[in-house]
Amino acid sequence: MSSIRSRLATGYAVTLLLTLGGFCAAVYYELRKPSISGLDAQLAGERDLAVQYLSESHRVLGRLVPPGGSPALAPGVAAGFQGLRDYLLVVDTSGSILYTSDSLAALPFVDLQALSAHLSPPPAMSRSVSLRLQSGREVRAIASPLATAGAPISAILVAAPVDRSAPDATVFLRSMLLVAPLVLVASAFAGYWLSANALRPVQGIIDELAAITDGRSLHRRLEVPLAGDEVSRLAQTLNGMLARLEQSFSSLRRFTADASHELKTPLMVLRAGVERSLTDPRTPTEVMASLDETLGEINRMTELVEGLLTLARADEGRAPLPVERTDLRDLVAEASETAGMLAESGRVQVATVMPDAPVWAMVDRRRIREMLLNLVTNAIKYTPDEGKVELSLVERSDGAVIVVRDTGIGIASNDLPHIFERFWRADIARSRTGERPGSGLGLAITKWIAEAHGGSISASSRLGRGTTLTVVLPLADAQSGPPARVS
Repeated sequence: MSSIRSRLATGYAVTLLLTLGGFCAAVYYELRKPSISGLDAQLAGERDLAVQYLSESHRVLGRLVPPGGSPALAPGVAAGFQGLRDYLLVVDTSGSILYTSDSLAALPFVDLQALSAHLSPPPAMSRSVSLRLQSGREVRAIASPLATAGAPISAILVAAPVDRSAPDATVFLRSMLLVAPLVLVASAFAGYWLSANALRPVQGIIDELAAITDGRSLHRRLEVPLAGDEVSRLAQTLNGMLARLEQSFSSLRRFTADASHELKTPLMVLRAGVERSLTDPRTPTEVMASLDETLGEINRMTELVEGLLTLARADEGRAPLPVERTDLRDLVAEASETAGMLAESGRVQVATVMPDAPVWAMVDRRRIREMLLNLVTNAIKYTPDEGKVELSLVERSDGAVIVVRDTGIGIASNDLPHIFERFWRADIARSRTGERPGSGLGLAITKWIAEAHGGSISASSRLGRGTTLTVVLPLADAQSGPPARVS
């Protein structure tokens, strides 16, 4: 089952079915017991009447079995049993059958033998038995000795089907078999409805938690049901957890923002001092290499601090985007020109594909420019010499699509879902201290910029085959105002 609601409904229906089955079996058994007793009394009455009839016939007529020929009751005597509904069997001292009622004669021979076996040898006293015939029918029988009807009559057996004796039990069982499926279906629907009502607060909690997708939504709280049950306590516990998480995230954001802000000034001072020393003709030549390396590390640290400060402000909602209606072709062309200059040293070919018509979007030009530079810089950084980087822009029904495709080293499939995480680096080749250093924040900032504009970014890659990054941005409405002036 895929949900607690389905499992509860199924469990409720199965429990009801088992309970109903047990109840029906108990009632059927109880209804059947007095019917057997009543059947025995009925059979005993029929036996007494048969014995009395044969005894009286013997007293009046004398011998009831004519001599000679096959042993059988005299036709006049046998005629007295005509119309008997139940089974009647009369035997002589040798066990030979003297008379069978019409209903008994209609049974298969093996069933007749099974009944007559209870009179051979003749019983010394009356006894009641239940047996199942070869035809599958269950019968109840009374076998009794008969000494008052004269020789050679010795015993009599009266029998009747058990189901005839229990019409109430049979009708009850048939009715329950007809009603049970309807009850089961109704109980399943009732269980499903009841479980839906019981779990509705849980579904509300699930929907609310699903809306809290990142650290910027931790201020939201779950609605606590007034019932005071387990769901209420669950909501209160989750609210407490969200409060602690919000406090932790807020502390972390403040620390990151404050630390990044405080580091900017010392880094600027260090950078200015190193640059001054590099341009001072009195600086010894052997120190220049050290200073140049130090300047590179200062630049990388500055880039890292700027990235941290950007993301911290974004997390706190303090990074407004002054959007304006912009032709994205201008920004893509700028990024392509920058990529061409960066690619010259590695002889990487940069190609640009753009439509002839303008592609208008409401964007923050500075942020989109930063996003494009991050994408093309990454593409060139991880593309080997003589490789190719392609930057394309196309307008589709779902938005403006910017694609940056390279023929670089690629990303493993298990690493691909993590490339937009902060400080994530796939391998040594992508480490901050390797041949292609970086802060590990570029793609995280790129993802934030795309989503802050209402767009999205996705990646596809194969090792050794290159990487493709796709950005989709919403198009500007026709009522978005006049085109922005682009210098």
